[in-house]
Amino acid sequence: MRIFVTGASGWIGSALVPELIDAGHRVVGLARSTASADALVAAGAEVVRGTVDDLDVLGTTAAASDGVVHLAFKHDIAFTGDYVGAAEADRRAVDTFGDALAGSDRPFVLASGLAGLKPGQVSTERDRPTVDGSPASLRARTATTALALASRGVRSSVVRLSPTCHGEGDNGFMATLVGIARTRGVSGFVGDGTNRWAAVHRLDAARLFRLAVEKAPAGAVLHGTAEEGVALRDIAEVIGRHLDVPVTSVAPEAAGEHFGWLGAFLAMDAPASSVLTQESLDWRPTRPGLLEDLDKGHYFSGSATGW
Repeated sequence: MRIFVTGASGWIGSALVPELIDAGHRVVGLARSTASADALVAAGAEVVRGTVDDLDVLGTTAAASDGVVHLAFKHDIAFTGDYVGAAEADRRAVDTFGDALAGSDRPFVLASGLAGLKPGQVSTERDRPTVDGSPASLRARTATTALALASRGVRSSVVRLSPTCHGEGDNGFMATLVGIARTRGVSGFVGDGTNRWAAVHRLDAARLFRLAVEKAPAGAVLHGTAEEGVALRDIAEVIGRHLDVPVTSVAPEAAGEHFGWLGAFLAMDAPASSVLTQESLDWRPTRPGLLEDLDKGHYFSGSATGW
């Protein structure tokens, strides 16, 4: 198949492109910069230049492809004050893909998230998010829209990714947490640190997206999680050991001051199961878990502070 991938040079996309090519697919990747285009060409992909705001480019390329994986999201503005703008751009892109693929039975796979789905309980693929118009529910609304494309003759599915998609080169939540610990001189966790984050290695996540393109049924909800829940205190202890700094609790009311924008995320208890996903797609995560990955040391070799 010829698969159109947005976010193809990003964290998950740069793992998905070779995963697809190695499985015999052709890949055309959306690139918004020369550097991204060069990286995609080097990986063996075709390139179309543009951004998620270039709806004509998205629609034309999707119509000429055998399937679409939509990974791109405007994280740069989402985490600097315009989450609503990022979510609205995502919704417009999904609407465009839906129009381009309607009636074709071709696959459309959307990347979404697990955080906040069912606070304090283990969420499953059967759980549905609350869509109430609040900013926090905007990506959930987009995912609902994507699943509804099944009624228009699109083999649509949604992959809900763990808050932590880890691995060497990660510049997301874990890198940010390491950077904060390095700057603050302490490795912190919120409250008693028993709250949990689901986690998955980026290479396992990439394989899941490939399997979703190949065989996920229309309307499928899939969970990209290899570990149901890793306690934040355990994460903080590994970071503290590697940086040789104290490990300490941060009061919930002080989380925003200590961790910045990451504070609200660190207070979440967001465990999630992927049992149904593993059964339906024969997906078996095989890569190192989060704590093992942290212990490899690559998160501590530089001074990156994440988003």
